[in-house]
Amino acid sequence: MFENIPWINAVYQLVVFLILLMLLKKFAFGPIIAMMQKREEHIANQITSAEKNREEAEKYLVEQREEIQKARTEAQSIIANAKKLSEQQTEDMIQSAKVEAERLKDSAIAEIKREKEQAVFALREQVASLSVLVATKVIEKELDDQAQAKLIEDYLKEVGEDL
Repeated sequence: MFENIPWINAVYQLVVFLILLMLLKKFAFGPIIAMMQKREEHIANQITSAEKNREEAEKYLVEQREEIQKARTEAQSIIANAKKLSEQQTEDMIQSAKVEAERLKDSAIAEIKREKEQAVFALREQVASLSVLVATKVIEKELDDQAQAKLIEDYLKEVGEDL
């Protein structure tokens, strides 16, 4: 069975095959493997970069959330302070209005008191002058009891009209 095989051709083909393998390894497989390793490194770098970017994005997102929460807290604090200040100003305005109303009331009471005193003083002057007038008329005439009562009544009516 092996007798018919040309051994020289087989060895020749084996040597040529091995030379071809070495040439392929040097000129084809070497650059292909180098290109594959380069591609593998490039992909590994991109994956590392993507993970780093994702971590930075997550860190940035956490920071943004913290800043938003801080801003919300600060806004609530500002609103609370504004409400407190508004309530204080309202209280101050009410207190000021009460003080002003009390002052106006006291002023009006004092004015009324002065007017009353002036009216009483004027009334006293009128009563005094009327008393003098009545006494003058009584002295001028001697009146009986009825005439004297009528005269007093007339003067009292006159005094009442002047008041």
